[in-house]
Amino acid sequence: MTEPLILVLDEGTTSTRAMLFTAQGKLQGAAQEQLAQHYPRTGWVEHDAREIWDKTLACARAMVAQAGGAERIAAIGITNQRETVVAWDKARGEPLCRAVVWQDRRTAEFCAELRAAGHEEAVQEKTGLLLDPYFSGTKMRWLLGNDDAVAEAAREGRLALGTVDSWLVWKLTRGRSFITDASNASRTQLLALEGASWDPALCDLLGVPISALPAVVDNAGPLAATHPDLFGAPIPITGMAGDQQAATIGQGCLAPGETKATFGTGAFVLANKGAAIPRSANRLLGTVLHQLGGRRHYALEGSVFVAGSLFQWLRDSLQMIVSAPESEELARSVPDSAGVVVIPALSGLGAPHWRADARAAITGLSFAATRAHVVRAALEAISHQTQDLAAAFAADGAEWTTLRIDGGMSSNDWLAQDLAGLLQVSVVRPDFVETTALGAAMLAALGAGLYGSLAEAAAAMIGSGERFEPGMDDAVRQRRLAGWQAALAKL
Repeated sequence: MTEPLILVLDEGTTSTRAMLFTAQGKLQGAAQEQLAQHYPRTGWVEHDAREIWDKTLACARAMVAQAGGAERIAAIGITNQRETVVAWDKARGEPLCRAVVWQDRRTAEFCAELRAAGHEEAVQEKTGLLLDPYFSGTKMRWLLGNDDAVAEAAREGRLALGTVDSWLVWKLTRGRSFITDASNASRTQLLALEGASWDPALCDLLGVPISALPAVVDNAGPLAATHPDLFGAPIPITGMAGDQQAATIGQGCLAPGETKATFGTGAFVLANKGAAIPRSANRLLGTVLHQLGGRRHYALEGSVFVAGSLFQWLRDSLQMIVSAPESEELARSVPDSAGVVVIPALSGLGAPHWRADARAAITGLSFAATRAHVVRAALEAISHQTQDLAAAFAADGAEWTTLRIDGGMSSNDWLAQDLAGLLQVSVVRPDFVETTALGAAMLAALGAGLYGSLAEAAAAMIGSGERFEPGMDDAVRQRRLAGWQAALAKL
């Protein structure tokens, strides 16, 4: 009997991919397309939702063809960049405007007004989230108040507002399914962590009509099915999760206390908190890790807005490097950063600082500084931002003993070792670092009935990893920490 295959649609910030997995978690093929980034104003970041769909469909069709047809695919799993908002017309199934990307900061003033009015404590208590432009709800409000096509669609009852998972499912099903999974819904600031669906008071506060929002569903199960015209036959959609929740699952962080860090466009640390709703006193976030059978597990999260995108900027805008992997070679070519410190606040500072107003800076420059020193300082900045998170997690009673890392930047051995040294914990990198896609495959396999639990799926689908142990001289570590704090204080 032919082994069932799982198709994962992994829609990221800079690219979209389709990947084929076996039920044992082995990658069989992948197709990838780059996504254009649009920056119409300072602090604004947009995507073309049509481009997201067209390129996702092209990649998916390539993988269906490689598999030998839709009949060979047992299930589809979807994972996506979170907090990015798509507004589309329910009647035509077409976007009404560009998607507002998670990195976008245009709602900073509105968030400040909400904070000044005293709403942040109540919002955080309900949602686990702070008032920041990062989250989806204020982006939805901005579109309703500033885009005529969106406002008109809302008045006429044609408006659909959703994160990218909702948009993809709508297009995959030709409008038959308008859903979002609980992990993505928990990032909108419109869902109470204890609530089954959208919170009317939160929707009123942010001015978002519930009628425009999708139904909130589990992360695994018979969620939807693709329209038969797309791939020649319907394929069940049985797993969905936001990218960071999917990566946490793909890292096997299934027990309370287990922690992972994904280093992609941004850097995101999640610690499993089990059935206990996380409460942070140190400006971390509480979020839904997964919902299965209507029961939720939660995570404590720290989000850094700029990680891999810093090196994309160094490559494309400053032309300091030819490719991201070159950063490791340059970092090794010098003994230290020569006093250079990079603060990568290109989209403000995320947790635990939450400075939407912050701007990037390079300090400590002298005639002795070379591009190698700047690039090394940029890599060091990733470790320092992670250390800031580690201190906040520890203060919230979630101290790290081991950190599991993944994402594109985790393949950099220099960075992995620097993290271990600066954090003073063991860092473990899996053999297969694309754990976001693997987590989506695990959810899809569970939802299709190939496994009886996530633990069973993890035992079958997750391989071993490589360990990096602490080894940084303490004097060097203290000097680095002091230099970082001094640079932050100047912002």
